[in-house]
Amino acid sequence: MNENTDTPVTVVGLGLMGRALAGAFLAAGHPTTVWNRTASKADQLVAEGARRAPAVGDALKEGSVAIICVSDYQAVRQLLGASGVELDGTTLINLTSGSSAQARETAHWAEQRGAHYLDGAVMAVPPAIGTAEAVILHSGPQAVFEAHRTTLDALGTVTHLGTDPGLASLYDVAGLAMMWSILNAWLQGTALLRTAGVDAATYAPFARQIAAGVAEWLPGYARQIDNGAYPAEVSALETDARAMAHLIEESEAAGVNAELPKLIRTMADRAIAAGHGGEQYPVLIEEFGKPRGD
Repeated sequence: MNENTDTPVTVVGLGLMGRALAGAFLAAGHPTTVWNRTASKADQLVAEGARRAPAVGDALKEGSVAIICVSDYQAVRQLLGASGVELDGTTLINLTSGSSAQARETAHWAEQRGAHYLDGAVMAVPPAIGTAEAVILHSGPQAVFEAHRTTLDALGTVTHLGTDPGLASLYDVAGLAMMWSILNAWLQGTALLRTAGVDAATYAPFARQIAAGVAEWLPGYARQIDNGAYPAEVSALETDARAMAHLIEESEAAGVNAELPKLIRTMADRAIAAGHGGEQYPVLIEEFGKPRGD
């Protein structure tokens, strides 16, 4: 079924993200009930038209769907497992950050209590909520997502990843891996160029161009990984390893921290020692895919 913009919603947890989520529902016309342990955090939302519930159990009864966004999964279980909280028949969408194992455990816990449960991850900062730039990931039963998709559209660009409740959390940390890797690579390059008097603002457009160019390689590299074959169509790993050595040498000569490129070079050296030097860079998935020391 599809929902209209008058569908009542509940938001539990009013940190910066929770307040942004509730604000987006209000802006889209949804009757919105809110609850937070520190009641004063709801003041502005109440002034904008939200209803403040006196307790979590009361809040859940008011909405057709309840969004949970609190500090961690332990807090989710404590709040929803308290006396006076009835979950049977409730639709819960948990946008709390945590691990995929926690997501699966919480999904099982909620479903045992009769709830319809989706796990999710917010890939956006609070000011972006309610715009197309806010990507909200969901995983769990497809029917639950489809039943409430129109309501969830108020938050941004919503996506259902699959029935495994842990997928949203996995995508979340995979996205963080991309974010930090890009930022760390940029910081490494910035630190190097600063030794020659080049400021970060001057380097940033060049770095952005490089990052965008590398992103274009991903679909082709993904096909190699999925096929388990890494023909050197552009460059062999042993060639890349020599370039890594140049980066390490340049960093050390300039007095710049070389730990990051040394780490990647160590992984490349292991792959080369295992006979993969003539293959293309994505063959390093074999190193990323196993714990250190194996």
